[in-house]
Amino acid sequence: MLRKLVSLRSSSRAYLKTDIPPVHSGVQVLSLYHDRLLSSATSKLPSAQKPPPTPHTRYTKFWTQRSPIYRRLATLLQVVQYTELLWEMAAKRKGERVRWSVVVLLEAIKAICRLLLLRLTNSRPLLSPPLPAREDLSMLEDQIQVDTEDFQSIPTDASVAWSMPRTGLSLPSLPATSDISSYLLSRVLTADDVKPAKALLPRISGKGEIAEWLYLLRPVIYAVAMARSSQDKRNWRPWLLGFGIEFGARQLAKQDALERAANGRGGLTALEREELARRGWGMAWWAMRGAFYENVTK
Repeated sequence: MLRKLVSLRSSSRAYLKTDIPPVHSGVQVLSLYHDRLLSSATSKLPSAQKPPPTPHTRYTKFWTQRSPIYRRLATLLQVVQYTELLWEMAAKRKGERVRWSVVVLLEAIKAICRLLLLRLTNSRPLLSPPLPAREDLSMLEDQIQVDTEDFQSIPTDASVAWSMPRTGLSLPSLPATSDISSYLLSRVLTADDVKPAKALLPRISGKGEIAEWLYLLRPVIYAVAMARSSQDKRNWRPWLLGFGIEFGARQLAKQDALERAANGRGGLTALEREELARRGWGMAWWAMRGAFYENVTK
């Protein structure tokens, strides 16, 4: 019985090492194809039935439709991100040296794609993901249900409806004042709703551009540092270098935003605040990396 349990445990480990990464990568890559199908399907719908796009969707869809090069680079970047674990595990079988060489190569490819995207967008901060997110099509079903309920709730009694003198057609009674207010409030437009998609992210220069370059090149620098100290996992130098670069880039970006606001060029847009918050939460992953994980978290 013990031998059976040992053999079952070893076989399960082999299954996890060989089957899970290909399945995960395949599902993620397949989702890109599904997103393209859903995007093409929703583009054929009437504008009244389309779900309201988020600022991220508006901005990324603008660049993917305007620049085919942007779309290809963003797709390549997403494919590399979805399959990097698979490539790393395949290279690990040939030794740690080959593994870290592949990791550095993958990070270099991603950095080149991001820098080219930065160039194509005229020095605008790069969003993550660079492709439009999948739209929530469940809202279409809810909208159809609401429209059906509204149609069924129209009064048919002639005493309630008002007949127009010339055409003889009848109109239903007006809703209550509270219903009118909620209807209008649900359709209030914000400043970002009327802005062109291109203006949702302003161009950056000076400290802001330096901060973006540091943020995009940080993964390559950290991977090279980790490759050189792969024999000593408790070495703090790679971790301090990577964390220091990302923290410095974040501080430079904040200073650039304050200077823009002081000079009257406008503060952070909603999309900028969203991306800055996402990068701030992303810094929490440093507690699970390198020497911090080996010496503290583990």
